[in-house]
Amino acid sequence: MKNRPLIAEAVGTALLVFFGAGTATLAFGFKTTGSSISAGVVATALAFGLILLALVYAFGPVSGCHINPAVTIGFLVGRRITFAEAIGYWIAQFIGAIAGAAVLYGTFNLTSSYTKSTGLGANGFGASSMIGANAGAAFIAEVILTFLFVFVILTVTRRVSNAAVAGLVIGLALTTVHLVGIPIDGTSVNPARSLGPALFVGGTALSQLWLFIVAPLVGGALSALLYQFLYPKGEEEASVAPAREEQTQPVTEPRRG
Repeated sequence: MKNRPLIAEAVGTALLVFFGAGTATLAFGFKTTGSSISAGVVATALAFGLILLALVYAFGPVSGCHINPAVTIGFLVGRRITFAEAIGYWIAQFIGAIAGAAVLYGTFNLTSSYTKSTGLGANGFGASSMIGANAGAAFIAEVILTFLFVFVILTVTRRVSNAAVAGLVIGLALTTVHLVGIPIDGTSVNPARSLGPALFVGGTALSQLWLFIVAPLVGGALSALLYQFLYPKGEEEASVAPAREEQTQPVTEPRRG
């Protein structure tokens, strides 16, 4: 079924937002980690990394588990998917992120202590940054963090790579970029992840959303350019497409056709 990869992308992105942004809200909004900012940063970074690790193994054989428009643009620029496939993935990812944020917002709204000021794990700069990073600092950070994250994904999903450990490496990469990025701007590296919470929080989060859409896409595209330079064989070195009905080999490429 042609729709299976798109459904996997939507569900996967929804789960990423629910668990990742949910942990961020609990840590920094509800203060479940107490007064320790470091504990909140580590908890949130681990939540994003661990949920992605699980999702890679669960949805990788179906869609490649991009669940991130920046990853998809990396695969597009790296010539590992078509433009039509990328459009479908982007639509599914944004729909999934909004759905995940909606469920998360609805869940927290049923608690007695939740208010808009509690937030929903939205990204931000300026007064919304733990260290007061301005738009320029946040933009640079998002480009670099996304660059690393997407480049790691592109390299560990090559045919010559070990598919059994790809999910672990990808999850650890996301954890790492969150450890650096959370104090700067909350860490996006994923336009869909940023869109969902911002729509429900509104205000500053929504007005600053442009940065967390543009910068990760730039970082993802740049990582693909380096990938093409370092691995010039391109598709020949990339992992094969997800298994069709008659195939069983698990991989991390989006299904074609």
